[in-house]
Amino acid sequence: MMEQDLERAEEKNEFSETKIVELEEELRVVGNNLKSLEVSEEKANQREEEYKNQIKTLTTRLKEAEARAEFAERSVQKLQKEVDRLEDEMVAEKEKYKEVGDGLDNAFQELYGV
Repeated sequence: MMEQDLERAEEKNEFSETKIVELEEELRVVGNNLKSLEVSEEKANQREEEYKNQIKTLTTRLKEAEARAEFAERSVQKLQKEVDRLEDEMVAEKEKYKEVGDGLDNAFQELYGV
């Protein structure tokens, strides 16, 4: 009876040792996975920082571009006003030139009696 108890105890012991080896292997795998996840997390954090910096840079560039666009728009408006003024001035000068030309034509006609 004691021998049977001893055999059962030895079987339980072998089973327990096998289970311990399996659990140690599983623990090693889990540890490796954890290390891998930590590395992945660090890389993800680095990428996140890079993306944040990139967003900040792009936001700054966008604001600068918007400011340049506003300045260009104001410049275009000023130039358009100047073009309109010069066109009006040109039309007025053409009218004066026509009046002077008509006046000269009339003067020649009166002079030569045509």
